[in-house]
Amino acid sequence: MSATSHGALMDQVYRRQRHIYDVTRKYYLLGRDRLIADLAPGPGDAVLEIGVGTGRNLIKAAQRYPNTPLYGIDISREMLDTAAQKIDRHGLDDRARIAEADATDFSPVALFDQESFARVYFSYTLSMIPDWRAALDQALRVTAPEGRLLIADFGQQEGLPGWTRSVLRWWLSLFHVDPQADLVDGAREIAARHGDRAVTFTPRYRGYCWSIEIGPIAR
Repeated sequence: MSATSHGALMDQVYRRQRHIYDVTRKYYLLGRDRLIADLAPGPGDAVLEIGVGTGRNLIKAAQRYPNTPLYGIDISREMLDTAAQKIDRHGLDDRARIAEADATDFSPVALFDQESFARVYFSYTLSMIPDWRAALDQALRVTAPEGRLLIADFGQQEGLPGWTRSVLRWWLSLFHVDPQADLVDGAREIAARHGDRAVTFTPRYRGYCWSIEIGPIAR
């Protein structure tokens, strides 16, 4: 799927959903606040969110880390419009910058005049990107050598009853969400190509959520 067609699809899916997204998703996008807490950037460290959505996570990060410059990209103009409004309402225009971009191929210099980021994260977005491997590869390209990349996304619900998994998969498919069974193996393969970065995998909530961290380049 081309970036243009995927962006149009996401606009179609979230044109109306974006207005109720934060209210509804808080009940099943588990682990997002834990991810934000785990970012722990140092003073002045730049942070990038890939798939900024409504801006919810950037705003939470801004509130938790008041001295951190924040950036975000999304392929959906509809979502970016909502995010921009929320960032403005919270008075964060000077600290949180967002732009339209394809997660698999973007230039942080062209978008933000920023070469790399100390922290990069995906919060329930890799499962919505058709070529998620390319997105992860690109994310590591823009992660500083001493930086960390963090992921929170749907797991395989390995500790939950079969009927629960079936219902959840059906529900997620309505929004073109496709949790990847080989996400961890893929992360390890891609991390190895980027300076042999270490990968830490933590399943949470009986496998409902998978947390992955890709650490600094080994010295």
